[in-house]
Amino acid sequence: MSDTQTLIENRPPSVATLFLERVAATPEAEAYRYPVAPASGGGPDDWKSLSWAQAAERVYAIAAGLIELGVQPEQRVALAASTRVEWILADLGILCAGAATTTVYPQTNADESAFILSDSDSRVLIAEDAAQLAKAMEKKAELPDLTHVVVIDPAGVETSDWVLTLTELEARGAARLEKDPDLIKERVGAITSDQLATLIYTSGTTGRPKGVRLPHDNWSYMAKAIAATGLISTEDVQYLWLPLAHVFGKVLTSGQIEVGHVTAVDGRVDKIIENLPVVQPTYMAAVPRIFEKVYNGVAAKAKAGGGAKYKIFQWAAEVAREYAKTAQDNFRRTGTASVPFSLGAKHKVADALVFAKIREAFGGNLRACVSGSAALAPEIGYFFAGAGIHILEGYGLTESSAASFVNPGEAYRTGTVGKPLPGTEVRIADDGEILLRSPGIMEGYHGLPEKTAEVLESDGWFHTGDIGELSPDGYLRITDRKKDLIKTSGGKYIAPAEVEGQFKAVCPYVSNILVHGADRNFCTALIALDEPSILQWASENGLAGKSYAEVVAAPATVALIEGYVKELNEGLQRWQTVKKFRLLPRDLDVEHGEITPSLKLKRPVVEREYKHLIDEMYAGTREA
Repeated sequence: MSDTQTLIENRPPSVATLFLERVAATPEAEAYRYPVAPASGGGPDDWKSLSWAQAAERVYAIAAGLIELGVQPEQRVALAASTRVEWILADLGILCAGAATTTVYPQTNADESAFILSDSDSRVLIAEDAAQLAKAMEKKAELPDLTHVVVIDPAGVETSDWVLTLTELEARGAARLEKDPDLIKERVGAITSDQLATLIYTSGTTGRPKGVRLPHDNWSYMAKAIAATGLISTEDVQYLWLPLAHVFGKVLTSGQIEVGHVTAVDGRVDKIIENLPVVQPTYMAAVPRIFEKVYNGVAAKAKAGGGAKYKIFQWAAEVAREYAKTAQDNFRRTGTASVPFSLGAKHKVADALVFAKIREAFGGNLRACVSGSAALAPEIGYFFAGAGIHILEGYGLTESSAASFVNPGEAYRTGTVGKPLPGTEVRIADDGEILLRSPGIMEGYHGLPEKTAEVLESDGWFHTGDIGELSPDGYLRITDRKKDLIKTSGGKYIAPAEVEGQFKAVCPYVSNILVHGADRNFCTALIALDEPSILQWASENGLAGKSYAEVVAAPATVALIEGYVKELNEGLQRWQTVKKFRLLPRDLDVEHGEITPSLKLKRPVVEREYKHLIDEMYAGTREA
């Protein structure tokens, strides 16, 4: 048996055990960093640290506090908060109490939150602030099993028998531990590998969210498998901003506990650019939208700087892509990421002019990024690779505990999601669907045995619903969602995500795009622009002072985007080309239910919302 197999097969029975082992192994090592607003008000945040021992003190107090509230093993405790250090501490506290965490996105409205709390039978809700508490208060009559709400930020909160603060919960737990110091050790010792740890509700891109049941063994496997890849070490500093209510963010906490490195936690997306030079991470995970925004921002800034600056950027971008493609091709053939001397010389100039500044914006120490949740346009991936920021695409689903594939370090291949994690099996079905089997696959959908049977075979193979291709040496490329493939009236199949990704690589102003064409004789697109970028362009092109809606309606803006659509079409097959498009009067967002909190497009919702624009584009054609 290999060392990797031994590592995975000898995994502990629970995440709680994994945490206790980490605390015992490195109690004084730094575990978490988190921002605190300065006492004086204004100015940059102060960053504080917690050692593993300090984190454990709070975790055990939270666990004991929940036990004091009557929480029993496997009962659900819901967490409705943004990504912050208290989220991690509360989650670990729930698990160390033997209970299970139900994750709730803080952006979820009151009706959807009530559905999740009711469907999961959650007994306690840990809410971030008064706004999250208000949702529970509004639906209290519909939630008879919800016995308490614990609020992290007490500002504006009135406590009662039903509502208490996290500080009060920890105080109750600490008092209980003084009387019963072995309480947590006994609870953790009783947890079995098949005991429910987490209930994560799917993002509902195609319907009502389903609760995915993930037992402790899923997370223990993930922790060991991530460590076995060798991609992270104890010396790393991770910057964690992803939503912890999403499986992608959640899995990063398990990997960190196993490896024992530092994680800087701050879920405020608007603070990412400000935080990176402060945190100076060595690695971070992100969704493609972040890399697209950075790329578009750099491109738009270069364009605003005038013709010469933009020409330099365009030249440097082409050098980056050529450099990355050549280096990856040579590494595949020879094991060395070499490039010809002339290309290396051009790259050195481009690095001094453009790439070094981009790396500095990421904090200067970034070794690698992991990208997941959706496909990253290869042209954007090659650009960053050539600029010295290696984006390692990975792949997984909520039902597979997030990580099933990831690109190996030096041997990464842009445009693929890499190789299976140790212990994960994959096969491609006759219709191209990706099937997975591993210790990370869910137990099933909560209370939905028929839905579970639709995707999970009796021998453990899980039907992902994604279409993909495997290279002879095991690299997986995702081509589309099985349900998202478009079949035109001419019988041609089109992967809209592929076309959408290519457009994001050519247009620096796009925020979201939806390609439509099912049962039509040509493709159209709904395009939402990135507000800061397009308003900056507008201010320099005779549209200063106009609102976003006015700018996107202006003929000059339509002509600008039309040029990028033409550029897109030049690289597509005839049947893939976008014949018509419409600019949306606002960007797509979570609040309107058009994208998920993990930034996935809800196609049916967008197509319903903008049916009038789609119909308008097909008016007068044979299918209208």
